[in-house]
Amino acid sequence: MSQPSSPAPVFNRKNPCAARLRSAQRLSRDGSPKDTRHYEISLEGSGLHYEPGDSLAVLPQNCPTLVEETLAALGLSGSEPVNDLDGRPVSLREALTTSCAITIPDRKLLAAIAARDSSAAATFEPLLGPDNKDALNAWLYGREVIDLLLAFPDAKFEPQEFVSLNKKVQIRLYSISSSLRAHPDEVHLTVATVRYQSHNRDRKGVASTWLAERISQGTTIPCFINHGKGFRLPAPDDDTPIIMCGPGTGIAPFRSFLEERRATSARGKAWLFFGEISASTDFFYENEWQDFLADGTLTKLTTAFSRDQDRKIYVQHRMLEEAADLWQWLEAGAIFYVCGDASRMAVDVDKALHSAIMSAGGRSAEEADAYLAALRDAKRYRRDVY
Repeated sequence: MSQPSSPAPVFNRKNPCAARLRSAQRLSRDGSPKDTRHYEISLEGSGLHYEPGDSLAVLPQNCPTLVEETLAALGLSGSEPVNDLDGRPVSLREALTTSCAITIPDRKLLAAIAARDSSAAATFEPLLGPDNKDALNAWLYGREVIDLLLAFPDAKFEPQEFVSLNKKVQIRLYSISSSLRAHPDEVHLTVATVRYQSHNRDRKGVASTWLAERISQGTTIPCFINHGKGFRLPAPDDDTPIIMCGPGTGIAPFRSFLEERRATSARGKAWLFFGEISASTDFFYENEWQDFLADGTLTKLTTAFSRDQDRKIYVQHRMLEEAADLWQWLEAGAIFYVCGDASRMAVDVDKALHSAIMSAGGRSAEEADAYLAALRDAKRYRRDVY
């Protein structure tokens, strides 16, 4: 008599999958101001399953240098025993590395510093009022916990007390850039490494630099799948056309889409808009797009490289140039997908879509508004923006 199979494990923040890095490569070429990388992570033996349009939730660790600077500012060694923010007994150094969001000061920490340092009180107390959220966020922008500790050295804390005044390290969601059908037991990510300066200090994106600088082949990456049910492909036997707009690392889910469509012999046309700085340095997955065009998986590729001509050209400009075709695809029932930056790119793409409907469709501004609203209601305008 056969034994019942064991249920697949449930992975989440408290019980992440211990996946391992299989390989990594730099997508940005020499001369690019960016550092964008492709990661291939093994899911072998995990039972994890994902669909195109899902994200990988990664639990990163803080930069060791920043942890040591924070300990020095606190006047503590790091070996002090504490319970982390999940209640686990660890050293203070371990808590600051894996549990505390030391790049994002919490209101509780600001209030505690103000209670210990009179100059901090003069700065923080007006900002901590219930009506001053915008002013507080503006003051905190570009600052980390280390900035507060260095600015107000009279504020001293016991190790456990300091841990409790921090937020938890946030998970980072990365759009998956692979198909399980194309890469069994693997998940791929396309990640821009974040480095910048603010308030005269070098800063690092917590997860992106953890991956780029401190994860090597075989290193464990705690993670789990975040399912994006609203960002899905039509069925393989569905003739519905798809239009995909993914500048920069927003290209990630559309690599997944096209790999899946090839693996399932999907019907229907597919059009990809991709934008970056320069074709010579940042044409991510260029050879793959050409292969998809050659075998018919991809019908049309439209690119926008902002610095390859005198005036900057972005994907929204290409959409306006292609307004007639864009309108024909929409009228044929196409689903429009966009992935990437929410604050600027997605807003500009939305405006360009509206303008294309007006110019090519002969609609008024109000009619174009209604047309876009109907697309959203019909789940034909899908956004994965952040």
